Amino acid sequence: MMKFSILGLLLVCSTLAFAQSNEGFWDNIRTTNETIILNAGNRKAIKTADFPVGTTEVVYRISLLDDNQKISSSLVSVLKAIPDPTGISQGAAGTVFLLSTISGDDKCKFYVFTNENDALQYEKNGVVKNACVSQEEPVNKAAKLLTEKSKCMPQGTQNLWFGFQSDNLVMKERIVLEVVPWVNYSLRSGWTSEKKLELLAMVVKLDMTKRVTNKDLFLGNFLEAFIAKYSYRDYKKLLTAEKVKAVDSFAEESLVKSGQLESYLISVREEAQKLNFSNKTQEGIDKVQKEIVEKNRATALDYGLLGSLYLSSKQFVKAEEAYQKAIALNKTELSYQLQLAHIYMFTDRVNKAKDIHKKYQQNNLAKNKSWTEQTKIDFEQFKNNGFATDNFKKILRVLD
Repeated sequence: MMKFSILGLLLVCSTLAFAQSNEGFWDNIRTTNETIILNAGNRKAIKTADFPVGTTEVVYRISLLDDNQKISSSLVSVLKAIPDPTGISQGAAGTVFLLSTISGDDKCKFYVFTNENDALQYEKNGVVKNACVSQEEPVNKAAKLLTEKSKCMPQGTQNLWFGFQSDNLVMKERIVLEVVPWVNYSLRSGWTSEKKLELLAMVVKLDMTKRVTNKDLFLGNFLEAFIAKYSYRDYKKLLTAEKVKAVDSFAEESLVKSGQLESYLISVREEAQKLNFSNKTQEGIDKVQKEIVEKNRATALDYGLLGSLYLSSKQFVKAEEAYQKAIALNKTELSYQLQLAHIYMFTDRVNKAKDIHKKYQQNNLAKNKSWTEQTKIDFEQFKNNGFATDNFKKILRVLD
């Protein structure tokens, strides 16, 4: 069996995603814009708005204002002039631009947490635990880009908590917190490498996946089609039966798109024949029915195969039906006519069997075997497999 690497497949996808990591947008809808009135010496923890799926970086700005002061421009409007976060992270100019706003004389300490419990503990008793940003020196303004490399932004981060402590021992302070997320286009569907592996764990169990020769190509097409239709969040909302149906549907689509349909069908036919030789004929029949007939892929070859499987298990009615369908699809394949004559013989319709033999006995079948030679070979096999031989002589008289 050909080896394949799901990990290798995902590494290709990840490399492409990394190459496009600067292609995204500042989400100006799901931003945090909070004004906090903090009493002298007090602490307060603020939870950000939920970050959208695909958030890889956030910018925050903290401004302390005196009474009646207003920020000259919102953080969102400032970021319109810096469309890519690298404009902030690669130099001081971007950060200075973020800070170019009015601020008052008041100052505060602040901390950033990734865990709500740590933030509430800080608010309650001032204990700083597991802060990913610590501003111990009181400031009157601050701005920073938090990237995936920061402890604040592990993969899948949905919120941050900002904890503030007033540095004014007498008067109230007015603090403005702004947080804007950067959403990566290629990740906003929510399909991280780990989640893709979760999906592929279902796909690799399919009989189809085990049969295709180029598994990486098949799985690559599957991922592309599935992720284009479902975000990870939508996928997780599906019921188990809906997930199974969706996976099967996209597997079928990927089989065709990867150009492996015909080789797959050949492997199903071969497997059905092997099951027949192993006295598991019904399993072989079920496989052809499920993988080929029920999916509207059956050709004359498939109905001919079904006919032989039914005939070998003495299911004469079903065998006759299958061969009739094979003949309707391919009238020039005489082997189907011969098998139909055998069925008539075994079901005591000898005259109908004789009519077929008389019509085609002068023809050769595949591999240059004459009609008569193949009939005698078939009769010998039937005899060895325990079929009734009562009508053999009646047919042979016609042929001789």
